[in-house]
Amino acid sequence: MKKLFTLVGICLLSACSQNEVGDVSLGVFTTKDIKINTLHDPIVTGVTCHVASIEANLDLSDPSDSSIACRQTGEITAEMIAQIDKSSSGEIVFKKSKSIFFKNMKVRRIFDAESQTLMYVSYSTKETSGSYKHSLSTVPLWGTKAYQ
Repeated sequence: MKKLFTLVGICLLSACSQNEVGDVSLGVFTTKDIKINTLHDPIVTGVTCHVASIEANLDLSDPSDSSIACRQTGEITAEMIAQIDKSSSGEIVFKKSKSIFFKNMKVRRIFDAESQTLMYVSYSTKETSGSYKHSLSTVPLWGTKAYQ
């Protein structure tokens, strides 16, 4: 029973996630790891993103840095594109708490109609060292049923 409570405690501290596909240790003398999560776009289901970010297991706040890579992994249709927010600010497709102090990591989808490209930007909602950390990945619609 004690092992079960220990495992549950470790999962809570390390933010265990069903979409976690990778965990890279940054060394023996640190509690920080690079966590790699899979994100499936809930509307454009033919897009899969992988987000890498650092999690500090015993800290109150995780670092703000993150990296994102998105690719077409299935069919993308015109019906899917018709459902998305086409404003210049797009819409949030993923959000994860990175601190007990209101810092979040978000992934926002923005549609670039001129180039027929979906842009996915990963960013921190709290300024760190004079900068809001962010990363961008794009998925062109060229060659899909959604390309116009």
